[in-house]
Amino acid sequence: EDIDGLYHNVDTEYKRLPALHERLWGFFRDVQNTADQEAFRRVLMPHYQQDDDGHDYDANQSLREDFYAALTDFGMCLKLALSSRSFFEDASFSEATIETYKRDLRWFVKLRQIAKQDAQETIDYSAYEKQIRKLVDDDVTATHIRDNDGLYAVDQLGQAPEDEWSDEKTRNEADRIRTRTKKTIEEELGDDPYAQKVFSELLKDAIAAADAAFDYPGKQYALLKEVEEQVRERSVPGIPAKLKDNPHARAYYGVFRLQLGDATVDAMSEEAHEALINDALAIDALVDQQVAENTLNPQGIEAGIRQSLLPTLYKRFGMEQAKAIIDEVIHIVRVGRKPS
Repeated sequence: EDIDGLYHNVDTEYKRLPALHERLWGFFRDVQNTADQEAFRRVLMPHYQQDDDGHDYDANQSLREDFYAALTDFGMCLKLALSSRSFFEDASFSEATIETYKRDLRWFVKLRQIAKQDAQETIDYSAYEKQIRKLVDDDVTATHIRDNDGLYAVDQLGQAPEDEWSDEKTRNEADRIRTRTKKTIEEELGDDPYAQKVFSELLKDAIAAADAAFDYPGKQYALLKEVEEQVRERSVPGIPAKLKDNPHARAYYGVFRLQLGDATVDAMSEEAHEALINDALAIDALVDQQVAENTLNPQGIEAGIRQSLLPTLYKRFGMEQAKAIIDEVIHIVRVGRKPS
């Protein structure tokens, strides 16, 4: 009896397809032109707002998660349907309807991939998602998709040369840069707090300028692309050329700028400024020494750094600033300097 019930469920599960298909399209009910690929993408694009505490959050995150869940439900149901004789024998599902389901699954799977890239999200490798990918690769890929009758051309998404982008695509690419750069600053610059601060401010200014230039998507893209290039190259304004090729010493020099203030550092005499540069190089050498001597003892690394730096920094900056500088150095070591 249980086995009969199981087969009965399999043979009737496909009846959920129309509702699941409608639910999937419901996320894009405001898209006027279904031939406009970028309009679909725009619906799922990260949209950052600030909460009451001033922290950024993506207002579209829950929307994307709901879309991903709806796509999984539809894809798994279609997979089950295509393995059921009852589905093909049911006159309420014409061949055209089945082809529509296949076409739409392929399109939305591709759109999900693009949306995850736009939001800098990790790819889902769950068993369900693997089954859907296999279905798309094996059974759905053969579906012919035309782009001359108001339908979407899946394989062309994102392939147009930059100088042929529409305004909507240019805005989407600018938003992708914004998300990608924001994530890079937050996740990859923890070993350089000053660079993190400077680039966060540069990105914030670029976003404000881009928002003001909404009618000029090319300008929006250029503004954000410039900041992304600076972040990629870690081209931090105010860092001496002498430290350009030494990322750790750059970070320690940045600590001085953080604690003393840019205005104070910029107002220093050439001799005093050169002393800061040498201090950054000396800290770098000290950290290397402590890491080498305490390979298996992280606490020993930190204790050695504090013990060595405190007397010198105390004489120059006073106890409060000396401790703050050392705390930042320790943070950099914890994040970016691992014992070999």
